[in-house]
Amino acid sequence: MDAEYYKKIGFKCGLEIHQRLSTKEKLFCSCDAGMPKDYIIDSVDRMQRAVAGETGSIDRATAFESMKRRKFVYSIFDKSTCLVDIDEEPPHSLNPEALDIALEIAVALHAKLPDEIEPMRKEVVDGSDPSAFQRTMLIGYDGFIEVGKRQIAISSIFLEEESSGIEESSGSQVIYNTDRLGIPLIEIDTPPDIATPEEAKAVAMQIGLLLRLSGRVQRGIGSIRQDVNVSISDGARVEIKGFQELETMDKVIEAEILRQTKLIEIRKELLKRKAAVERPKDVTKMFSNTKVGILSKAIDNGGSVYAARLRGFAGLLGIEISPHRRLGSEISDYAKMAGVGGIIHSDENLEGYGFSAGEKTALKEVLGINDGDAFIIVAGSKTECRSAAELAVHRAELALEGVPLETRAVDQKNVSTKFLRPLPGGSRMYPETDALPVEVAERMQTEAEKAAGAVDIKKAMDKLEKEIGKQLAEQMIWSPRLQSYYYIIGNSKAPKALVASVLLGRMTEIRRLGFDVDQIDNDTLLRVFEDYADGKITKAAIDEVLKALPKEPNDVDRIIKDKGLEKIGGKKLEEIVKKFASKGRDKKFLVGEIMAKYRLNIDGEELNKILKNFG
Repeated sequence: MDAEYYKKIGFKCGLEIHQRLSTKEKLFCSCDAGMPKDYIIDSVDRMQRAVAGETGSIDRATAFESMKRRKFVYSIFDKSTCLVDIDEEPPHSLNPEALDIALEIAVALHAKLPDEIEPMRKEVVDGSDPSAFQRTMLIGYDGFIEVGKRQIAISSIFLEEESSGIEESSGSQVIYNTDRLGIPLIEIDTPPDIATPEEAKAVAMQIGLLLRLSGRVQRGIGSIRQDVNVSISDGARVEIKGFQELETMDKVIEAEILRQTKLIEIRKELLKRKAAVERPKDVTKMFSNTKVGILSKAIDNGGSVYAARLRGFAGLLGIEISPHRRLGSEISDYAKMAGVGGIIHSDENLEGYGFSAGEKTALKEVLGINDGDAFIIVAGSKTECRSAAELAVHRAELALEGVPLETRAVDQKNVSTKFLRPLPGGSRMYPETDALPVEVAERMQTEAEKAAGAVDIKKAMDKLEKEIGKQLAEQMIWSPRLQSYYYIIGNSKAPKALVASVLLGRMTEIRRLGFDVDQIDNDTLLRVFEDYADGKITKAAIDEVLKALPKEPNDVDRIIKDKGLEKIGGKKLEEIVKKFASKGRDKKFLVGEIMAKYRLNIDGEELNKILKNFG
C-alpha cells in the first residue's frame, strides 16, 4: 500500500526506542551494569497496588493490574543487586557516565537539552520493579533524524532505569530477575508522524544504527526494544511492545491495522443489533456431572464455572480480526489475565468440548439466551474464575466501543499482536523526591556536542566503503556486530575485510549450524583475530576456534592447542613439502595432498609460494 492509502484511513504511527547504555554501574547505584555472569543469593516477595499519580487519579493500566492480585517474587543476585534495587535504600547520585552518554545521543539527534534535568517516578504496571515505579527523566526534546528524503521529528528523549527481566509466570505469581534492573536505558520517542508501516521500520533501523555508531550502547538480544504506537480513523491508539527484530515490524503493523478495521466493523454491527453485555452468573451446579474436561477439572478441584450472556453477539465472536485471532481470542486474553486458561464461547464447536444437548439447553435457559445472542463460559479456581469472568465481560463491553486503548505484545509466531494490559496514561507520573535535579552545565553541553560529532551515518558509511568495499560496508553498517568490527580493527592488525567477512558471513553460518557464537564477547573475538594477525592460526582455523568458544569461553589458546590448530609455516612447511615430494608425487598434485591433511594449519598462499620456488 502507498502513503496515500494510509493517509486515507487516518493512519498514525510513532515509535519508542529503548536502548540499554554501556556503563560500568547502574543508574542510581554502584552495582555492575554489564550483565555479568552472576548467581542468585536470595529473593523477596511483594504485592503491589495502584496509587494516584500527580494528577490525583489512578491510571487505568495500574488499576487493571491490581485486579489480578498477583504475587511478585524478585530474585536477588550477588554482584548485580543491592538494597536500592529492591527499594530498601534511597537512590544514590545519578550516574554521570550514563548522563554523558545520553546527552551525546540527544545532541546527535539534534535535540535541545533542558536547563535542568528533573528525575520523575513512573508507575510500573506489570510488577517488573520491586518499588512499583521506574525512575525517568527528560534529557532532550524537539530533535530530528534524516530518513531517506524525510526529516522525522524526535519529540522527546528520556534517561531511565531498565526493568527486571521476567523469569517465570503463572496465573497468581510472577518471578523476576533483578540483575538487569536499574541499568541505564535511553528512550527515544517520535510523534505520530510516520506515514507508512515501511517507514516505521526504516526509522527504527536508522535510530538503531545511530545508537550503534555511538559505541556507547550495549549489544545483544534484549539490549534494544522497539515499541510502536499506531491507530486509524475511528480506531484508538494501541502501543505494540516487544519488537526484538525489525524484519517483521511493517507486517505486524499491517496486522494491527486489519485488527482495528475489523473491530470497527464489528462495533457497527453490534450497534445495529442493539447489543448488550450482561453480568456473569455462577453456573457451577449446572455442570456438576459434566463430561466437559475443562469444566469438570475445575469443579473437581473445588473451583467454579461462570457464564455470561452477550446479547446480539451471535456469529461475531468467531470472526477473524487478524492472522489466527478472533474477537473470541481478544475476550479470552482478558480472562487469562486472572490466571485461567481462557474461555469457551458459543461460536465454537461445543460438541467438540463434550457439551451435551441437555447442558446447552439448560445454560440457555439460565442465561436467557435468544436467537442472535452468544455466551461465554469461564472455569477455574473460585477466586480466579470470578475475576476472569468479570475481565472477559469487560472486554466484551469494550467491543461496543470499537477499539480499546491497549498495550499489546508482538505475536511473532502469527505476525500479529496480543493483549497485554490497558494503555497507560499520564496519571502514572509523579516527582521523584529522593533524587536531586541536575543542572545541565555549559561544559556538559560542549562535551556532548564534541562527542556527538563522531556519530555521522554518512561519514561512517564512506569510511567503511574505503576499508572493506561497498558490498561489505552496506551489510556492516546495519549489522549488530558493527561495534565488534570497530573494536577489533582498532586493537589488532588483522585485515579489515577479513574481520568484516567473518563477523557478517562466517559467524552467521556457524550460528545456523547450532553454535551459539552470539555469546562470544568482543575481547575474546579480538584474541582470535590477534592470533591470526600474529601468524598463530590460519583463516580456516578461525571457524574451528569460533565453534569451540561457546563451550569453552575465553580460552582461545587452549582451544588452539587441544585441537591442534597451530599454524605451520616457514621451515617446518618446507620440510612437509619435501617429505611429500620425496614420495614421487607430481608437483601439480602436491597442493591437494598437503592441504587435505593440513587444511586447518597451512596457509594456501604460503604453500603455493614454497612450491613455486621448489626445485
